[in-house]
Amino acid sequence: MDFIITFLNGLSLGGVYALIALGYTMVYGIAKMLNFAHGDIIMVGGYVLFVFVGLTGEPILAIILAAFLCMLIGISMEKAAYKPLRGASPLAVLITAIGVSYFLQSLAQIIFGAAPKFVVIADLGTITLGSLVIPVYSIVTLVVSILIMIGLSLFIKFTKTGRAMIAVSEDKAAAQIMGINVNNIITVTFLIGSFLAAIASVFYLLKAPNISPTFGSKPGIKAFTAAVIGGIGSIPGAMLGGFLLGIVEVFSNSVPQIAPYTDAIEFLILIIILLVRPTGILGKKRREKV
Repeated sequence: MDFIITFLNGLSLGGVYALIALGYTMVYGIAKMLNFAHGDIIMVGGYVLFVFVGLTGEPILAIILAAFLCMLIGISMEKAAYKPLRGASPLAVLITAIGVSYFLQSLAQIIFGAAPKFVVIADLGTITLGSLVIPVYSIVTLVVSILIMIGLSLFIKFTKTGRAMIAVSEDKAAAQIMGINVNNIITVTFLIGSFLAAIASVFYLLKAPNISPTFGSKPGIKAFTAAVIGGIGSIPGAMLGGFLLGIVEVFSNSVPQIAPYTDAIEFLILIIILLVRPTGILGKKRREKV
C-alpha cells in the first residue's frame, strides 16, 4: 500500500516537473536558447498567489491572475532581454538569462523580503480507498498535468500556430521564407511556457506551501534536468523525463538511508543517460548546416 501511495506521489511531482520542463524544451527547440530565468517565473506565480489568495480568498481568481501576470512577464522578458540578442552568441544569451533570473529574485526579495511566506491555496483533503489514504492534491496534480500535456501536444500537431512552431524549430530561415513570422512564434512559445510555469507554481505550492525569492530555483533546475534526460527540444521527452525524475525523487526520499543523497542520485541518472545516449532518451541528433 505504501508503494502505491509513493508511486502516485512520484507521478504527481513528476507532472509538476514535466510542466516546467515543457517550457525549457519548447524555448530551446524553437529559439535555440536555454532560458534559465524560466524557474523564476514559477516564483512570480507563487507570489501572485500569495498576494491575491490573501486579499480575495478566491483561489480560482488568484490562479487566473497568476497565469495572466506570468504570461505578461514572460513576454516582457522575451521582448526586452532576448529579442535584441537574436543573432548573438549562445554564451551571451545564456549570461543574459542568468542575469534576468537574479534580477527577478532580487526584485522579489526587495518587495517581499527574504523570509519564506506561508501560502494556503486550498485544503483539498484526502480520499480513502480501502486502506489507502490518498492526498487529493496528488490526484488533481497528476490529472491536470496530463490533460495539459495532451492539450499542448494536440495544439502543436493540429493547429496552424503549432505547425509553424514545428517549422521554426526545424529551420528558422526556411520558415521565414515560407511566410512564418519567426519573432511572433518565439513570443507565443514564451507565452505558453510562462503559462505552464504559473500552473506548476500552483501544484508545487499545494505540495509545499512556502514561497521565497528562490522558490523557483530548485524545481527549475530539476525540470531542466528532466528535459535533458528526456531529450532537450522533445515535448514527449520532457514529459517522460519529468515523470521519471519525480518517481526517482519520491522513492529516494522515502528511504531514510538514501534520502540525503536524493539530489546526487538524480544527477547521477542524468550523467549515466547522457553517457549512454548524449541526446537524451527521446532526443534526436540534428545535423548542423554550414
